[in-house]
Amino acid sequence: MANLETTYLGLKLKNPVIVGSSGLTNSVEKIVKLRDAGAGAVVLKSLFEEQINHDVNRVLYTGQGLDYPEAMDYITSYSRNNSVSEYIQLIKDAKAAVDIPVIASINCFSADEWIDFARQIEKAGADAIELNLFVVNTDKNSDPSEYEELYYQIAKSVSEVVTIPVSMKLGLYFSSLVAVVNKLSVSGAKGVVLFNRFYEPDIDINNLTLTAAEVFSSPADIRRSLRWVAIVSDKIKNLDVAASTGVHDGDAVIKQLLAGAKAVQVCSAVYKNGPEIVTRMLNKLELWMDEKGFKSVDDFRGAMSYRKIQNPALYERAQFMRYFSKFE
Repeated sequence: MANLETTYLGLKLKNPVIVGSSGLTNSVEKIVKLRDAGAGAVVLKSLFEEQINHDVNRVLYTGQGLDYPEAMDYITSYSRNNSVSEYIQLIKDAKAAVDIPVIASINCFSADEWIDFARQIEKAGADAIELNLFVVNTDKNSDPSEYEELYYQIAKSVSEVVTIPVSMKLGLYFSSLVAVVNKLSVSGAKGVVLFNRFYEPDIDINNLTLTAAEVFSSPADIRRSLRWVAIVSDKIKNLDVAASTGVHDGDAVIKQLLAGAKAVQVCSAVYKNGPEIVTRMLNKLELWMDEKGFKSVDDFRGAMSYRKIQNPALYERAQFMRYFSKFE
């Protein structure tokens, strides 16, 4: 029987399938079901700095008798601490309920805001922290390096105050992704997740309003991450790469492992099919390994990565003329 065990961020996982940060992991009951379905680890739903600020402002806006600074300071502190306390309790309860790694997630945009919170996450027993960061840079006069520097500063600041591993969940929008990941690796990050799915706007042409685009990924979205998993996992050796986006079945899990991923995060597929999709993914992985004669995940991990294939330039190809030229 194939051995599906792997390591990610120095953590031992019974298999490489991780359920990503989402509403799927916002309660102990849901986490237990995911564990029972076979998940190798879970990433808790992110605590959003933006959401905390929103909640604080809502309380202040609707509050009465806040005509002196001390009252406003008290409400602000109470609202923030209450949000953090609820999250800390979720970590503690999840760790008590399941025997798989529980990774906390912070969605932040200011490093200083989360230093104390990172310490509390570690004290609560989280096995690792995933930093979920995305900044939309709309300043035409800005220096791109300043935008990237924010990522390095946050990775460094958080990594310096905790001993548990820190990973960065990144978006696709970097001019030199390999260089960014390399700098993150020397800024304290032990891993990266490629890639995050962010809120994307759409336009309702009938009501002339801004709406949200499709939230869930599709199987075709694996193309966004597969190339970069294969390249980054080969180029940067001192951190782990987790694949995310477009992983909807066992075949996709196998592809990302062949590309070099240490673990594979799933989310949309679980929303669409329920926790049992994790079981089906693992069954497919185990059957495929048996058919190919692989005893462990390490036997084939990275076998189709950038350096391992005969022509690595295939991962760099940007044009499709060669493939579309036969169509009239």
